[in-house]
Order: sequence, then C-alpha cells, then structure tokens
Amino acid sequence: MEELIIIGSGGHGKVCAEIAESMNKWKTIRFLDDSFPGARKCLDFDIIGKTCDIDKYSSHDFFVAIGDNDIREKFFEELTLLKCNIVSLVHPTSYISKYCSIGNGTSIHQNVVINTDSTIGKGCIINTGTIVEHENVISDFVHLSPNVSLGGRVSVGRKTWIGIGSTVINDIQVGEKIIVGAMSLVLNNISDANVYYGVPVVRSKESF
Repeated sequence: MEELIIIGSGGHGKVCAEIAESMNKWKTIRFLDDSFPGARKCLDFDIIGKTCDIDKYSSHDFFVAIGDNDIREKFFEELTLLKCNIVSLVHPTSYISKYCSIGNGTSIHQNVVINTDSTIGKGCIINTGTIVEHENVISDFVHLSPNVSLGGRVSVGRKTWIGIGSTVINDIQVGEKIIVGAMSLVLNNISDANVYYGVPVVRSKESF
C-alpha cells in the first residue's frame, strides 16, 4: 500500500514516523490523533482526523505509535477487528538476525540488535540502542526502553516495560505486566506484577 496511517502523534509517534520515512516504503505518511482539529501537523506530516476515524482509512496500512502498553493493545485489537493491515517499522540501522521472528505492529528503532533465534511479539517497542541477545522470547505489547540489554535466553512477559539502560542477565524470566525501573539490574526471575528497581532489583513497597 502507498499510504501509512500512524495512530498517535506524540513523541513516540514522531519517532515512528521518521522510522517509516527512512524505510522508503510509503509515498504518504499521515496521523490520526485526538488533538485534531486543533493540531493539523506533526513534523512534516498531516494529522487528518481523530482515532475514532480509523474505519474511514481501513484500506491503508496502519501503525499504532502509543507508548502506553494497554492503550497500544486497545488500538491494535480495534484495527484487527476491522481487518486493517498492521505493519511493523524497522529502522535501517538496526541489525536483526535472519533467524528471528518479529510480530506485526512492532517498532525496531535505531541501532537495535536482535540476535539469532529470538522471537519478538506483536505490538512491541524495541527502543533505540537496545540489545536482545540470542534465544530471547519477548511477548506481545512489551516496551524495551532505550539501551536495554537482555542476555541470552531471556523471556519477557506480556505488557512488561523495562526502563532505560536496564540489564537482564542470561536465562532470566521476567513475568507479565512488570515495570523494571531505569538503570536496574535483574539477576533473578521476577513473576509478580509490580515495580522493580535498583542494582540488583528489589520489589517496590508501594502497591501496583
């Protein structure tokens, strides 16, 4: 298809639009965002309507550029019900092993490395400079923030968010809906949905 519609024109949307532009795949890139009609431009790209207008453009390619894992999943499911074509965005500076699989609706940002026999789910954000080593399993709607490093054979559960600069060592399982704070170190499996932070990580005492 010649046109890409991006849902969400915030900071993440701007980054994703530039990735899409770098791929040289679409003649036109436009946004749907609930700031419309007050906002009509994002960078050099037009904002053409609100998110409730998705069905008007269902023949085009779509990408959901929303950082919140829950909201990203919501729009992904709506697009799926409408049988829209949800694409992935892969920056040309990234390295992805030919023996990996990447789910649709995932963004792979600048200077990312995804090594052999790893699986990335749908609707994920693999942010700038992140390293996903061999035999990782990254579930759906995960966000790996900039400069995250995952050792070999790590698994990350659905809708988990790992913060900027954090490291997970080899053979670790991180469960679903977990938040790992920035610059943290994960040395042991963590399974309960909560916030974890520190070197090494400890569970937050506050309720999640």
